[in-house]
Amino acid sequence: MPIFITYASYSRAGIKGMLKKPADRTGPVKALLKKVGGKLLGFYMTTGENDVVVISEAPEGTDAVAVGMAVAASGAVSKVETVRAWTAKDFVAVTKQAAKLAGVYKPPGG
Repeated sequence: MPIFITYASYSRAGIKGMLKKPADRTGPVKALLKKVGGKLLGFYMTTGENDVVVISEAPEGTDAVAVGMAVAASGAVSKVETVRAWTAKDFVAVTKQAAKLAGVYKPPGG
């Protein structure tokens, strides 16, 4: 199953909710991923540009993006970004495909 990394930042409303009722938010995220046939691999609170990093498996990219959109729609987060991740071993197939295509692409003005 594909692996996805989701970065999120809490909105003011999300932070207010956390302060009002401090709780571990792993359970709700895990339940949401299970609903799309996915699995939570890691849930981290972070410092810096993002407040949260979620590592998950989901059947398809549309499932992972839909989970992020559902959370964003709640108003608890102000920014959500989901990216696909590959193991280094699995990414070799991507680079082999890119190598075949590299000579085909003609840049603008070329």
